[in-house]
Amino acid sequence: MEGEGTSSKEEKPRKLKRICVFCGSSPGFRTSFTEAALELGQELVKRKIDLVYGGGSVGLMGLISKTVFNGGCHVLGVMPKALLCHEISGEIVGEIKVVADMHQRKSTMAENADAFIALPGGYGTLEELLEMIAWSQLGIHDKPVGLLNVDGYYNSLLTLFDKGVDEGFIKVSERKIMVSAVTVQDLITKIEEYVAVHKGVVPKHNWKTN
Repeated sequence: MEGEGTSSKEEKPRKLKRICVFCGSSPGFRTSFTEAALELGQELVKRKIDLVYGGGSVGLMGLISKTVFNGGCHVLGVMPKALLCHEISGEIVGEIKVVADMHQRKSTMAENADAFIALPGGYGTLEELLEMIAWSQLGIHDKPVGLLNVDGYYNSLLTLFDKGVDEGFIKVSERKIMVSAVTVQDLITKIEEYVAVHKGVVPKHNWKTN
């Protein structure tokens, strides 16, 4: 049944062609954040994986997009028209697709990616990460969602998720929708080996409107 974790343990690691990365339009105060963005970008290039992201050319967004683009991989940035003057500064990196609003931005990024990774970021990054988790829970997609927990940046969020399980708001199987790691290599390995074990609320095909 679609949406259930029916994949065999013998299934080969998934081939990732495009990863969507959510991250801040600011660099943050720690050098470890910028180093993580650069390392992730370099790892994508090494594995010949294209990048889908929010389209900004500043902050962590700019670092990872330029790293992937300069490494010879394709970069697709998805930007709401209203944010063009706020998040793009200087040169445009790769291909930019301008969309109407934030919902269309997330939908377009999701459609064009095989998996999702969140780096440190602010409200926007958190909102994008949580929406991809919720969409997986609902059965809209069954793609891996990964969290790169640089220097424990997301420790409190992970604790909150565990609290949700303890208090009966998140099922144990749904807690496994998102995988996390502290290193780029470990996270991508977990994403490649990801097998959904939760049952989607509604089968994926029922979300299609055309």
